[in-house]
Amino acid sequence: MTRSPSSTSSATLSSTVTSTAPSTSPSTATSTDTLASREHSISAPRLEQLTFAMERLGYVFSRLNVLDEAFTHRSYANENRHVGFDNERLEFLGDSILGAAVADLLMAIHPSSNEGLLTRYKATLVSETALAESARRMKLGELLRLGRGEDQTGGRQKNSVLANLVEAVIAAVFLDGGYPAARGVVERLVEARLPRIGRVERRVDYKTKLQMQIQGAQRGQPIYVIVDVSGPDHERVFIVEVRVEGVVLGSGTGGSKKIAEQAAAREAYRRVQVTAGARPERDSVDTLPGLL
Repeated sequence: MTRSPSSTSSATLSSTVTSTAPSTSPSTATSTDTLASREHSISAPRLEQLTFAMERLGYVFSRLNVLDEAFTHRSYANENRHVGFDNERLEFLGDSILGAAVADLLMAIHPSSNEGLLTRYKATLVSETALAESARRMKLGELLRLGRGEDQTGGRQKNSVLANLVEAVIAAVFLDGGYPAARGVVERLVEARLPRIGRVERRVDYKTKLQMQIQGAQRGQPIYVIVDVSGPDHERVFIVEVRVEGVVLGSGTGGSKKIAEQAAAREAYRRVQVTAGARPERDSVDTLPGLL
């Protein structure tokens, strides 16, 4: 059960947090053991910051050193060699825990959705933009320890830094309280976006419009070609061209093949309209929901 932050005040938390790792052979060592062996003191001001973090997350840590590690950026550790840790290993673990928790939530919320839709919904929720948005909403970046150089160049507002922080925090909760606690925190982090997932919006099917337009002109069939795919697995960017009789009529970019195809078809459709002297339609697919 997740411990309520209201049940534990900062006054009851020790200003010095230490943990002793159990004797474990290398073959049976876990990530928990590795983190638990790192003993470090936490100052009173830092303790207050971590208390604020727990209030915002809705979870109270038994081992504050794990939470402190999650809120320590590599740039801070590089400038303060005595620290000896940063949140990058936690980020690595948190990425997997986040994916599992979001998949778990989506399976429960959308019991009739197929694998393709769930995959696209998940990609939206775990994207760098979505995670950074969650961090800003919960004001987690204010509590992150950054190096002076990184802070002065706006690192506290960078999507990549904030998204990595969220993943590290999720891992810290998992290590301290297990999967149920981590799932609860993930649900709070993504709750603002959940109602938007799968939302039905009015949208224009430009592929069908272009198909009818080309058929009316007695031309060949539109062919959609993926010319580039970039980005990490959870945030792919597709670039697609639509060609008719070998001529490129339009190109489009999107977070999925279908969205990029629609964007390419829209550009081609409008180009043909302009060529024919018609006024281009104003509908767009720039903000298509995850249904595509």
